[in-house]
Amino acid sequence: MARSGLCWNDGCTGGLGFWGANGHDGIWHIALSESLSKGSFLMPIFSGQGIENYHIGFDLLLALFHKISFIPIPNLYFQVIPPVLAFLVGLLTYKFVLLWTRSEKASLWSTFFVYFGGSFGWLVSLIRGQGWGGESMFWSMQSVSTLINPPFALSLVFLLAGLVLLLKLDEKFSRWIFLLCVLSFGILIEIKVYAGILALGGLMVAGVYSLIIERKSLIIKVFFSGSLIAWQPFWFLESMVGASDRFYAPKLAEAMLAYKSQPVIGKFVLAYGLTFVLFIVGNMGTRILFLLRKIRLNDKVEILIYPIIAAGIIIPTLFVQEGTPWNTIQFFYYSLFFTSILSGAVIGKWSKSSRLSAFIKMLVILLTIPTTIFTLKDVYLTEKPPAVLPAAETEALNFISRQPDGVVLTYPFDEVKSKNAVSPSPLSEYVTTAYVSAFSGKQVFLEDEMNLDIMQYPWRERRSLVGNFLNTLDIDSAKTFLEENNIKYVYWLKDQHARIGDKELNMTLIFSNSDVTVFKVN
Repeated sequence: MARSGLCWNDGCTGGLGFWGANGHDGIWHIALSESLSKGSFLMPIFSGQGIENYHIGFDLLLALFHKISFIPIPNLYFQVIPPVLAFLVGLLTYKFVLLWTRSEKASLWSTFFVYFGGSFGWLVSLIRGQGWGGESMFWSMQSVSTLINPPFALSLVFLLAGLVLLLKLDEKFSRWIFLLCVLSFGILIEIKVYAGILALGGLMVAGVYSLIIERKSLIIKVFFSGSLIAWQPFWFLESMVGASDRFYAPKLAEAMLAYKSQPVIGKFVLAYGLTFVLFIVGNMGTRILFLLRKIRLNDKVEILIYPIIAAGIIIPTLFVQEGTPWNTIQFFYYSLFFTSILSGAVIGKWSKSSRLSAFIKMLVILLTIPTTIFTLKDVYLTEKPPAVLPAAETEALNFISRQPDGVVLTYPFDEVKSKNAVSPSPLSEYVTTAYVSAFSGKQVFLEDEMNLDIMQYPWRERRSLVGNFLNTLDIDSAKTFLEENNIKYVYWLKDQHARIGDKELNMTLIFSNSDVTVFKVN
């Protein structure tokens, strides 16, 4: 995480490097936070429209920290906040498990799984002779990639803080602790909607249980104070065995589809049941040990945690997200997190007896950490980043950032170029991203179509308008487009241009270098 957003080679001739999901997700958060830091609640990648269908809690906090500290947002996002979040997640995990189990060993093991828990993807890759990779072979990211998703990491901080406060409330009621507990759970929905849904659902179950069995209303009060998907069952299971970049078992995939289209109940249940087991065991790795823990119905923490784990599994199994189907896998991240805690509690309890030998402990560690080690080696610590912001574009975007505010028009994202791009790919060809907005601090007419799709903006209409502008020979029509959409700057890479010349469009060249030309619309 800390390497992203910085020069990746000597002299910075290669520009700024981005590893993992930072080449898209990180860029988006920077663009949104830059906009929020100016007091604007307009969508930075869809000029003139407000922010809709998105929870801005993390980005708002990032913008606030920037205003207080004056540290540039990219540095806060990539270098400052991640280590702080990593420390807090570990500290609060230890604190929560210690308060809950009164076992230091369980606390240490839970913290180990939270930091290093991994899938069995490495084992499958090794057996197939494909090396030691496979972090997301079974779809879900693992612990090593937690900080690549800072909103997820921040949601864990608030979730753990809420649980710690809930345990303290159970010991002794305090109005201030109650209010902080409500705030911790209530704010989750604004930081990470997946966490909010699961946490509030878990609180509801635990609250109803506590109210009926123990005649206590404390948890249900916390729930009521704190309180985009589509039905497509088994999408993750089918794509896991059908996609070549996942587990990939083509014969099993064919059988599943055959039994689905022409139902043979017994074989259907067998095929999908087997794939579901592969999905669960493969993703959880050694954390599957949590199943050895006996559920205690008199433990309010477990009554809260197990529904979260169950919902985190069931929701992505049955639903996908409109626009970007795989986004609902983020519900499953919380299942992995809480099974990490429960697995630590299991081993911590075993550690009290002599039956658990040092050999068994070492075996658990050796089966757990390969995902972390080899994901770091093959993904995050590679010599070259998969995506870069070239030095020439960095210079051009810095120039635009110093200009008066105005809407920037960019060339539409080219999927053909993206598929043929050679690593390290410039951000313009990597995937559709918000990089012009992020590093210029300006609103862009149309950018990052992936996120616009997730948030259900009508971006295809705008893309069509841009295409018409680029291809028309009608000068009046082209000028009308620029005027009606308040376009102030035009950002083009080399070989990008409209059919009508810049002079005819009344545009003035204000910046150029080897890769970029920037025009101002008069």
